[in-house]
Amino acid sequence: MTPITTTAELAAFCDKIKSQPFVAVDTEFMRETTYWPKLCLIQAAAPSAEACIDPLSEDLDLEPFLEIMRDERVLKVFHAARQDVEIFNNLQAMPKPLFDTQVAGMAAGYGEQIAYDALVRQMLKIELDKSSRFTDWARRPLSDNQLTYALADVTHLAALYPLLRERLEREGRIGWVTDEMADLTSPANYDVEPENAWKRLRPRRHTAKYLAVYKAVAAWRERTAQSRDQPRGRILKDEAIDEIATQGPTDADGLDRLRSVPKGFSGSRFGPDLIAAIREALRDPEAYAPVIEKSRMPASPAAGAVVELLKVLLKARAEEAGVASKLIATVSDLELIANDDEADVGALKGWRREAFGEDALKLKRGELALVLDGARVRVVEVRRAPKAAAAAAS
Repeated sequence: MTPITTTAELAAFCDKIKSQPFVAVDTEFMRETTYWPKLCLIQAAAPSAEACIDPLSEDLDLEPFLEIMRDERVLKVFHAARQDVEIFNNLQAMPKPLFDTQVAGMAAGYGEQIAYDALVRQMLKIELDKSSRFTDWARRPLSDNQLTYALADVTHLAALYPLLRERLEREGRIGWVTDEMADLTSPANYDVEPENAWKRLRPRRHTAKYLAVYKAVAAWRERTAQSRDQPRGRILKDEAIDEIATQGPTDADGLDRLRSVPKGFSGSRFGPDLIAAIREALRDPEAYAPVIEKSRMPASPAAGAVVELLKVLLKARAEEAGVASKLIATVSDLELIANDDEADVGALKGWRREAFGEDALKLKRGELALVLDGARVRVVEVRRAPKAAAAAAS
């Protein structure tokens, strides 16, 4: 098997697939030691043609394929698409429209975040050979085993798509995955602007001084990781950002006292720049600190019991609907609902509100109860006594 290695070959392949209703896509990449993912191989399969594309070839320009990624007349099918979408977004080719078979599998009742090989096994009755999964995709030449493994991922993906779509349409659930697909292609999810880096983390406090330093350190780490092309965690761990924001050190001695900061960090090439970023943030914390919206606030300890009840309700409603619970609501959603009946979360909107959100609010108001019936949890309506109801109304 030979991958596409020239622009002329790629253009000819793209001419075959650009008029097709969909193309299944997968990528092989490496990023264990880098900030930016290194794209090593692209696999694509449409009803009319299939191929592996070698983006590391010096004789190949990816533009013909990127045009198809941008072409909204062609549906792009992925499995667990987020990292693949990130790669194409970095190449200014956000793949729209998109269909993620992992999300679709969750809506079709195949379990939480179902793996690709498990979905192929259940739907196509095929056992995949995963022996080449963790090989070095940057090394050339690629072996026949690697290319066979890689291409199989998209040929089976192309077979899965129509079956999954037909099932979702039959059960009236295509709309259930629409919001998830739109979220996957939202540029905001792939924002690498350093000043926004703090949004991917979970600040533990909400004072202006803490948040100003937290934002500044997260931005410094992002800029440093990008410029050096190193993973964020190799520059500074997440827990170190929290401790630095809590203590607010403004000199080398203060930085060296922190337990989560590597020994000798202040004297490294990173130390002076980090201290300068902290000092700058503390010049006017009120102005620099981000505003934390109410919907981002963590749940209060008093809401812990409510969250646990909501988890049980979610599991019961998800089992009744035959859908993965994570597609309906996350634990973060439940924490926010426990604190706020009008929380800005997906679980209180659209089909999710019908399937779970409305009942979650009723459970909080005492209008529903959870009853253990053998090994099964039933959700029952609470009938309030006339006197209690009258007292509540007065």
